[in-house]
Parts: sequence; structure tokens; C-alpha cells
Amino acid sequence: MAITAKFIGALRHFSGKTQVTFDYNDGMLLQDLIAKINQCAPQQENVSANKETSDSVSNALILVNGREISVLNGLQTKLNDGDEVVFIPVVHGG
Repeated sequence: MAITAKFIGALRHFSGKTQVTFDYNDGMLLQDLIAKINQCAPQQENVSANKETSDSVSNALILVNGREISVLNGLQTKLNDGDEVVFIPVVHGG
């Protein structure tokens, strides 16, 4: 039972990998997966987490099985065995 996390672009640099597989736990939420990723690659925490609010991720577009999390349940999206979560960096500028 596993969930695959994939990292695109600059996020590959921070994670050191293109993808990582995590054990699936019943009732696992997307925010739980992000916490596991941040434990494995603490340097990625500043990239994937919004320090101002715990309910959003401002520096990455996150897809669960090809669907952006804003059309799901955000960080409260329940994950299932075999899910694929993709993190795509967002570039801000002005």
C-alpha cells in the first residue's frame, strides 16, 4: 500500500528526487503526506508550505491523480492507496 509523490522543476532540486513512495495509512490526508515529505527533506518545507496559514500551500500547485486540490478538499483531501500526488512549483513575479 503506497502513495507516490512526484516533484516537477525546481522542486526536484529541493527534494533531491523526481519521485518518492510513501507507505499509505488508512485515513491519510494530503497534509499528512506533506508533513512526511518535510520530515524527509526539510529544505523543501519553505517551498511547499505557506507559513502564514496552515490551510494552503502557496508555492506549489498540487495535483492528486491529475486534479488540482482546490477542486478537491484542499489539504484535507483524503488520500487512497495507489494515489499519485504531483507538486509543481509556482513562479511568482511582478
